[in-house]
Amino acid sequence: MIKVAKHGVILEKTELHFENEGVLNPAVIFHDTKIHMFYRAVSTGNHSTIGYCILDSVMSVQSRLASPLISPEFEYESKGLEDPRIVKIDDTFYLSYTAYNGINALGAVATSKNLKDWEKKGIVVPQITYKTFNHLTNSHELNAKYLRYNEHSRSFATPDENVLMWDKNLIFFPRRIDGKLCFLHRIKPDIQILVAINELEDLTENFWEQYLSRFNSHIVLSPKYDHEVSYIGGGCPPIETDAGWLVIYHGVHDSVKGFVYSACAALLDLDDPQKEIARLPYPLFYPEFQWELKGEVNNVCFPTGAIVIDEILYIYYGAADERIACASVDINLLITELQLYQK
Repeated sequence: MIKVAKHGVILEKTELHFENEGVLNPAVIFHDTKIHMFYRAVSTGNHSTIGYCILDSVMSVQSRLASPLISPEFEYESKGLEDPRIVKIDDTFYLSYTAYNGINALGAVATSKNLKDWEKKGIVVPQITYKTFNHLTNSHELNAKYLRYNEHSRSFATPDENVLMWDKNLIFFPRRIDGKLCFLHRIKPDIQILVAINELEDLTENFWEQYLSRFNSHIVLSPKYDHEVSYIGGGCPPIETDAGWLVIYHGVHDSVKGFVYSACAALLDLDDPQKEIARLPYPLFYPEFQWELKGEVNNVCFPTGAIVIDEILYIYYGAADERIACASVDINLLITELQLYQK
């Protein structure tokens, strides 16, 4: 079993209004000799913005903005920008996040050339009701949990066409594959993959209708083991290795104490990332310390950012939905361990 080191909490909430309820689920990228962290900052009433800090070493914060870097501007994100992830593709940084308006939670994107000035591209995942999703996928035998997790009408007093199917955990691969942009996204309970587009503008309504009509072929990872039996979702952006794309994702299982979120690991084929190569049959790490067990949401390790320095993989994660912590593992040992469980 692979050994993971936990380094503790690196960032906590402050008395500043925009982050007085929690800081969590950060995007992380190494650029110009510094580690840049874009994190979900939560204020009273569960309103989220994107905070920003720079690390001069893995666990040392050099500077931190006293106000949000990115805030809601449009109706689709009026309640918050949640759970960012970041990659650089060609000469552009892609910051993906969940846009939440109090009813719908959908994957959106902002881009930048310099990590400072961001242009919002809007929601890029399908904006459809579960009824439409069910119609487009009715030729497939889908897991019954798709109904349980995505048919939201039971959650609202007066269901209407504005209640859409949630599509979260939008995560880009850090380079083009065969010249195409590729990303993971999550409609519960599985992780889906998209390998198809030249540019974001290709993600039209007609594109998504065609995609959903072949929905089963786009499911790349499904719950398999006990620690992820309830559902899974994307975590950190995929990391390219000689053995394949290393994917750190989150797995969830229901327990007598409620849902437990763990960090998990899998390998996808480099040339055909729709193909799963291997998966750990146990959690990479799970809630065990006080900062992970007790918080805004108990029992949560939610990985969202990762960097590799001197063959060590550092994973930044939301701990109990209230603070940000870091864990590390030798990436070569992790790959070797994963290869023991190749399909």
